[in-house]
Amino acid sequence: MIRSMFDKAVPMMAQCLILALFLGFNSINSLPHPLDPLSSAEINKTRDIVQGSYLGAIPNLTYHFVDVEEPDKKHVLEWLSSNTKDKPIIPRQAKVVVRAKGETHELVVDLTKRSIVSDKIYTGHGYPPFTFNELFQASILPLTYPKFKESITKRGLNLSEVSCVPFTVGWYGEKITRRALKVSCFYRGGSVNVWARPIEGITVLVDVDSMQITMYNDRYMAPLPKAEGTDFQSSSSSGPKTSASCNVTNIGFNIKGHEVKWANWVFHVGFNARAGMIISTASIFDAKRHKYRRVLYRGHVSETFVPYMDPTEEWYFRTFMDAGEFGFGRAADTLQPGVDCPRSAVYMDGYMAGPNGEVQQVPRAICIFERNSGNVAWRHMEINNPQKVIRNGEPEITLVVRMVATVGNYDYVLDWEFLRTGSIKVGVDLTGIMEMKAVTYTRKSQIEEKLFGTLVAENTIANYHDHHLTYYLDLDIDDNSNSFVNAKLQRATATGFGTPRKSYWTVVRDIAKREAEGRIRLGLEPAELLIVNPNKRTKLGNEVGYRLISAQPVTSLLSDDDYPQRRASYTKYHLWITPYNRSERWAGGFYADRSRGDDGLAVWSQRNREIENTDIVLWHTIGIHHVPYQEDFAAMPAIHVGFELRPANFFESSPLL
Repeated sequence: MIRSMFDKAVPMMAQCLILALFLGFNSINSLPHPLDPLSSAEINKTRDIVQGSYLGAIPNLTYHFVDVEEPDKKHVLEWLSSNTKDKPIIPRQAKVVVRAKGETHELVVDLTKRSIVSDKIYTGHGYPPFTFNELFQASILPLTYPKFKESITKRGLNLSEVSCVPFTVGWYGEKITRRALKVSCFYRGGSVNVWARPIEGITVLVDVDSMQITMYNDRYMAPLPKAEGTDFQSSSSSGPKTSASCNVTNIGFNIKGHEVKWANWVFHVGFNARAGMIISTASIFDAKRHKYRRVLYRGHVSETFVPYMDPTEEWYFRTFMDAGEFGFGRAADTLQPGVDCPRSAVYMDGYMAGPNGEVQQVPRAICIFERNSGNVAWRHMEINNPQKVIRNGEPEITLVVRMVATVGNYDYVLDWEFLRTGSIKVGVDLTGIMEMKAVTYTRKSQIEEKLFGTLVAENTIANYHDHHLTYYLDLDIDDNSNSFVNAKLQRATATGFGTPRKSYWTVVRDIAKREAEGRIRLGLEPAELLIVNPNKRTKLGNEVGYRLISAQPVTSLLSDDDYPQRRASYTKYHLWITPYNRSERWAGGFYADRSRGDDGLAVWSQRNREIENTDIVLWHTIGIHHVPYQEDFAAMPAIHVGFELRPANFFESSPLL
C-alpha cells in the first residue's frame, strides 16, 4: 500500500493527494512482480493453507518467518526482459518457518496450488527469530516472580513502575541449547526514558518454549540513576513546522506497484520481516545507448552484530545479531512526516505475518522522496576563453528510499540514495538511546575499578560496544557475468624520464579468481575496489564496471576464539565476494539465535569457489566502534556510516551532460 503526504489531511491536502495519486501512481491489479513482497491477502492465504494442513491441529503453532520463496533468478530476469503481455508465469510461493511441539518446520507453500509443496524439519544449530508474543511474555514474567518482587522491595522501588526487556543470550560453547532469553529490568518512575534507569545486578533466565524462569540471581545492588535530565523528548515547544500547500509536480517520480521510476533510474522496493527494506532490479537509462542497463539485482541489510564490551555476569551475553534474532522488518517503525521524512514524501506500508500467521501492517514503513541537499552535482568556471568567463553547473538532486528500524534502544535510519550520476549511496544513521549500566560513581575521579564504558551521568555508565552492519549486494553490472578487481595503487620510482621527479604511483589490477582472493580488509593499502563486466567494454575499450567507495573501515576487535566472534566471523573482513547462490543471503546464517558459527558467509566462502566472470555477490560490512560521550546522553545525536557504489567506465562520458 502506498501513502502520500499526511494521514490526517486537511481538505486542501486531500485534494493534492488525490491529484498526486492520479498523476503519479498506477493500479496494482496487474500481475505481481516476481520479487514483490507477499501482499496482505497472500499472507493470510498462506496461513489458511498451513492451518488447513496437519500442522493446524497442533496446539500453540507459531509463525516465525513468512516471506516470498526466492524465485529462480534466471526466471526473474526472463520475466523482466519480456516486452509482451504474455510474460512467463513464475509461481507465487511462500517460505514459512513455524514451530510446533518444540520442532522447527521449514515449509514452502504454493499459493496457486493452495498446498504445501515442501515440509522439512530443521535439525541444525540455532533457532528462528522470536515472535513478539514470546518477547512480551518473557518481559512480564519477572513481575509475578516472588524472588524478583523481593528484590524490588529490597531496593525500595515500586513494582508498578518496573519495565523489563528480554535480550537474546548467544552461545558460549554449550553442547545442548534451548530457546532462551535473559531479562533485564528498568525503572520508569519520573521518566519516559526507561533505558537510563537500569535496575542493576539482577539476572533472569527464561526458557522460552516452557515460558518459565529457570535461573534467577540477584548478585548486587547499585544506586538507581536519577530521573532528572533523562527525558529524551524534544525541548522545542514549536516542533516541526507544517504547511498546507503542496505542489504535485515536485514529487518527481512514479510508482507502479513496487516499481519506482525516477530520472534515469528504475528499481523495485520490497519489504520483509527480516531485512526490512529491500532494493531489487535497479537499472539506469543510458541516453547514449538508448536503453536501461542493469546495475543491482538485489540489495539489503543481511545481518548486524552489536557486541557490548562488558564481560561481567549481567552483560557478557549482550552480543546481538539484530536482523537474525529479532528482524529489521519486525522492528520497522511508522515514519513521522516532517521528522523522519519530508512532508512531500510518498509512503509504502509494510506487511508481515504475526505469531499466529495473520497479517500485520506497519503503516508508513518506507518513505520515498526527492532531496535537494544543497550539494553541487558538478560545476566549473573557465577563464581561458577569450570571449567570456564561462560558469556552469547543476545542483545535486537525489532520490532517497528510507526505513527506520527501532531495535530496543537503538534506531537505525536506513537509506538508499540514487543519484543521476549513476551512483547509489547506501547509508545508516545510528541514533536512539544508549544501553546504560548503574554504578556507584557520580564523578570520574571516584572510579577505582575497571569499568567498560564512559560515565555519562551520575551513577550511569554507557558501555563501549560495536555496530557492524553487513550488506548483501548482488551486483549485475550490465549482465550476470562479473569479476572482482582489486586495483592497488602502488608507488613506483621515476627513472629514465629526464625530469627531477623521484616517484609516482600507478595502478596494478588483481582479478580475483576464487573466493579466498575476494576476502579483503580495507585500509591496509590504497586500492580501487571494482566489480567489472569483462565481456562488455566502452567504445574506448575499458571494461564497464562499478566501484565500491567505503567509509572508514571498522573491523571486529574480538579474539577469533571468542564465542560471539565465532558466530559473527564474517566481521573480520570488510569485503567478501561469493558466487551467487539464492540460498545464501544471511551472513550469520538463517538461524541466527544461538547459532554456533557453523553456517553463514564465512563457512560458505571456505569452499573457495570460482568467482571470475560469473554471477557474483559482494558482501560489505560497515559500522562504528562506539565509545560513548556525554553528548550521547540522554538521546544520541545520529552518527552516519555508509558507502557508495559509483560507475567506473560504465558510461561513455558523464551521464549529467
